[in-house]
Amino acid sequence: MTGTNVRNEADDSGPSGYAAARLRLLGEEARSGPPRRAALAGLTDDWLAGLFTAAAPDLRGVSLVAVGGYGRGELSPRSDLDLLLLHDGNAPDAVAALADRLWYPVWDLGLALDHSVRTPAEARRTAGEDLKAHLGLLDARHLAGDLGLTAALRTTVLADWRNQAPKRLPELRDLCAERAERQGELQYLLEPDLKEARGGLRDATALRAVAASWLADAPREGLADARRRLLDARDALHLATGRATDRLALQEQDQVAAELGLLDADTLLRQVYEAARVISYASDVTWREVGRVLRSRSVRPRLRAMLGGGRPVAERSPLAEGVVEQDGEAVLARSARPERDPVLPLRAAAAAAQAGLPLSLHAVRRLAALARPLPTPWPAEAREQLVTLLGSGRPTVDVWEALEAEGLISRLLPDWERVRCRPQRNAVHIWTVDRHLIETAVRASELTRRVGRPDLLLVSALLHDIGKGWPGDHSVAGEIIAKDVAARIGFDPADATVLSTLVRHHLLLVETATRRDLEDPATVRAVADAVGTQSTLELLHALTEADALATGPAAWSSWRGSLVADLVRRVGAVLAGDGPDEPEPAAPTAEQERLAVEAFRTGSPVLALRAQPEPAGEEETPGAPEPLGVELLIAVPDQPAVLPAVAGVLAVHRLTVRTAGLRVLRLPDDVDDGAVLLLDWRVAAEFGSLPQAARLRADLVRALDGSLDIAGRLAERDAAYPRRRGWVAPPPRVTVASAASHHATVIEVRTQDAPGLLFRIGMALEKAGVQVRSMHVSTLGANAVDAFYVTTGTGAPLPDGDAASLARVLEETLRG
Repeated sequence: MTGTNVRNEADDSGPSGYAAARLRLLGEEARSGPPRRAALAGLTDDWLAGLFTAAAPDLRGVSLVAVGGYGRGELSPRSDLDLLLLHDGNAPDAVAALADRLWYPVWDLGLALDHSVRTPAEARRTAGEDLKAHLGLLDARHLAGDLGLTAALRTTVLADWRNQAPKRLPELRDLCAERAERQGELQYLLEPDLKEARGGLRDATALRAVAASWLADAPREGLADARRRLLDARDALHLATGRATDRLALQEQDQVAAELGLLDADTLLRQVYEAARVISYASDVTWREVGRVLRSRSVRPRLRAMLGGGRPVAERSPLAEGVVEQDGEAVLARSARPERDPVLPLRAAAAAAQAGLPLSLHAVRRLAALARPLPTPWPAEAREQLVTLLGSGRPTVDVWEALEAEGLISRLLPDWERVRCRPQRNAVHIWTVDRHLIETAVRASELTRRVGRPDLLLVSALLHDIGKGWPGDHSVAGEIIAKDVAARIGFDPADATVLSTLVRHHLLLVETATRRDLEDPATVRAVADAVGTQSTLELLHALTEADALATGPAAWSSWRGSLVADLVRRVGAVLAGDGPDEPEPAAPTAEQERLAVEAFRTGSPVLALRAQPEPAGEEETPGAPEPLGVELLIAVPDQPAVLPAVAGVLAVHRLTVRTAGLRVLRLPDDVDDGAVLLLDWRVAAEFGSLPQAARLRADLVRALDGSLDIAGRLAERDAAYPRRRGWVAPPPRVTVASAASHHATVIEVRTQDAPGLLFRIGMALEKAGVQVRSMHVSTLGANAVDAFYVTTGTGAPLPDGDAASLARVLEETLRG
């Protein structure tokens, strides 16, 4: 039966005819989705118009108006009918009688009705007092009666909405936030409310209201389809239950999936989650734009007065190469060229997360459209930027979702597609698989001071459940995937093996601690055999805690934590042996010896800055190792304060230290009996190109003779930049590795990397009066993991008390 025939039958047969036609329409298997909703709205329109005409054929100044969801034509099988009987106030008794003849037939059929009788002035006044009423009137649609009356109300209500937007939109934003707090996020709930939860139909309607204000507009790509999918799911839910419900209960999901022609309930939830994610992201972008516009409107008159009427230019402050901050967002710099810079998406994301800023919609879309794919394996900078992004704490979530909204995550990590929006039917889990992985990385970022390889911890957090997209044991499947991903993103084979081990055994500690007898040596030995090394055990312990904390409140407790810690202590004892002594340095190269001899003979520093060649393009041999940054070799005659001087000069020149080594080089007897400090560092420019070696040397000479005020220069630069609202990093941790060397005291520093960090450490060591025998510094993402081998002035290890005191001083220095 066509929609026209259904309408005609309803017109001919009155209420009973409408009920029969409605049942037949809802029973048609060939018609569903938007066509069925449109047909149901049309059928209802004709029936109500017929009731209106029959009840008041000669009444003037009255109209029947559909509002809210019915006004939009979004009638699900059990939807309310939202109706307004609008009148000019000239015949109140006749209008009251008309209302009875309209409302009772609706009630007699058992249909839910939300109704009101008002004059235009009353409707406008109610809208001004009640935000929800105003929202409903924005979708007003004429059904019957005086068309001019309806049109005038629509015009007035829309004009009021636009005029009052600076006041009403913040109210609407707060209303949405309060509802989200109460109902949760649709994209993660196992029994979601399709209408009220964040990312549901209410939020989609709110986006329409924002667009109607002309103040801002939502990103439209995918939004209409997401709304349609949620409406289709609600239709199927109404048909499956026979009730006016928006909550997708567990026991009804299989039936709803079948109604929609989907494979199973998991497929249904994944489709719902994907739709909710689109609406949630569009909401985030839209409300951010609303806030920006309202702020600019409030500031602009004052700025114009100050600037004599000129148009103010938004400030742009640098965040990273090709990335700047503008209007509270991370955007691409004018000089950025995504088509030539395949690392730019990860660099922009890492910079935004570190600064606690959202990544602008325009930037993400430009990156998605123009960025070249990364080569395999990834260049070292790309891997470092991924680690930095993962280690940025809570801001990582929003930035990751922005990348995912434009398909960049699946492009960077193809295996991600199988876990994206994947539900977890486990009462312990509160997130989908993909969000759980990001939450685990967020939790792991708080534990990076506990491990020597924070990069491996963060990447294993991202990958530990990646196998849930495949059949069978997800830990076994994940082990294979993790090893492949690790190689693809540029980890060496040893690190890839550690990552795959962490993924394979990410449940080992908690399952053993809670289900096995820890007094049995065989239990502890089995765990030790599986883990293999002390460093891997350290990583697995942190991953276990991060995984549990990211699962939900029921997955971790002080009791579980104590059991796992006890197991780790026992396994560590099995794995323990004599600690490795100070690494034996490799024999100096000819270049290093040449620089050392020249430095000793001239009595001044000598340096060589060797930039690495640019990649040869697509034809370059895959797997070729790529150093991180450029090599900086410095030879300085042995003297005090060399470390803080070199580190300070590099910081002044905005050079980031990626790795650093320092050692004392004894000159050959045939040259002279002297010692030279040899520094072999990898550095990278924060912005732009590297400075000239001659400038670096000149400033280093000034730093060593005290004529360059490094501390003052760095303080001036820090003061010039406003404090950012980024994630607060875990506090620094400085420890004494008591068994690490027989010839020196080893001070281990784990902290957040920052400009001037090595300068501050070097100054603290200098003030403590210790000799730095050697050092080994590495920057892993945003984390610095440094080891300093220090001795007394006579070359002996520090007494235990002095070593502990030095560690405390260093930690206090870094906290300050």
